[in-house]
Amino acid sequence: MGSFNKHETTEGSRKIASLFDEGTFVEIGAYIKRGEDGKEYEGVVCGYGSVDGKLAFVFAQDSDRMKGAFDALHAKKIKMLYDMAVKNGAPVIGIFDSVGALVNEGVSSLAAYGTFMECVSKASGVVPQIAVISGVCSGMSAVVAAMFDMAITVKGSSQIYMSTADKAEGFCAAVEADDEQQAFANARKLISILPANNRDSSEKATSDDCNRTVDFDCNNVIESIVDDADFVEVFANCGGESMKTGFAFVGGLLCGIVYANGDMTGKGAKKAAKFIGFCDSFGISVLTLVNTRGFASDMCACASAGFARLAYAYTTATTPKITAVIGEAIGAGYTLMGSKSVGADIEFAVVDSQISALTAEKAVAFLMNDKITADKSRESLEAEWKEEKANPVEAAERGAIDDVIESSELRQRLCAALYMLSDKAESKPSRKHANLPV
Repeated sequence: MGSFNKHETTEGSRKIASLFDEGTFVEIGAYIKRGEDGKEYEGVVCGYGSVDGKLAFVFAQDSDRMKGAFDALHAKKIKMLYDMAVKNGAPVIGIFDSVGALVNEGVSSLAAYGTFMECVSKASGVVPQIAVISGVCSGMSAVVAAMFDMAITVKGSSQIYMSTADKAEGFCAAVEADDEQQAFANARKLISILPANNRDSSEKATSDDCNRTVDFDCNNVIESIVDDADFVEVFANCGGESMKTGFAFVGGLLCGIVYANGDMTGKGAKKAAKFIGFCDSFGISVLTLVNTRGFASDMCACASAGFARLAYAYTTATTPKITAVIGEAIGAGYTLMGSKSVGADIEFAVVDSQISALTAEKAVAFLMNDKITADKSRESLEAEWKEEKANPVEAAERGAIDDVIESSELRQRLCAALYMLSDKAESKPSRKHANLPV
């Protein structure tokens, strides 16, 4: 295939070379120049090529060309790229490194950002969009980068801020790489495993036996059940450490995994909601693992919006949804984490799990204090609660879960459910969109 049309090596072209399979990149709009004198090439390199054998499109803001300053022609080149990417059903990778708008163009450069935002918005849910922020990403560029499905940042190099007085904190990156080379490797990994578009699927041949038994605890359960222990975590640095999200193949089928392992927080709920929404857009099955006692005790009321988004994500997603309770599912931890009541197609619980409205400690404190005697200790009452009220068989008898299984069977039962649901078709009542919480 082709290569760069202009006989020069710039920062933007160097970064693109790190991303694509060798010799496959073809530049588009290569000779577009800015300004009346036409002396400067436009500060963004655009084109397409192969990433791990899959077609992908890229734009790279070029700090060697007027520091990647953004103007109307900049936006025009990116729009050309997006039109091609959507028509061909291939992902877009955006490499952000720009000082901002070309201010002497006035309102034209401001309107150009609107064009950029419209491109990203219209492609959302049609093709995956991955931002690699390897330099400056300020003002409205930071807004655009946040609109992408996933952003990859680089420690010590990414400069994300809304204004010079407001250095970015709290920007939710899917991956934080140690260096630029690792950032591009992460982008390549995501492109290689994700569907190319919302009509595509992603499968991978595996020699990992679907019927193998597993031996896990709550710290290694993901690696135990996925193919070849290969799990690609995303949004790990977005807060809510007790909520883990990422991709893996299970029985050769791509899954989005959501794992609540500890007290639930608003930040964790928010990132899980975004992740589930992405999976639903591209038909990726959602596998939820549950080991939580529900809300963290120190949360403020503002965290309710995160949980509201999580509820929206599960109840509106039509992609296959499978849930397994592997530890505790207490109170809101049961309801919100992919329960059948919020739309799970299948829900399992392992035999030694606990499903209950309250923890045994709280249940005894609230309901049974008067039953504590010299012959009946608090500890024995708590053990009775776990055995009689929190037993997963009790939940199964009420239809709240589909089956109680041995922990060793978890992988084979999940694989069977994924295959059964692989051709799932579900529609929702017609409406323009849901009204998301603030």
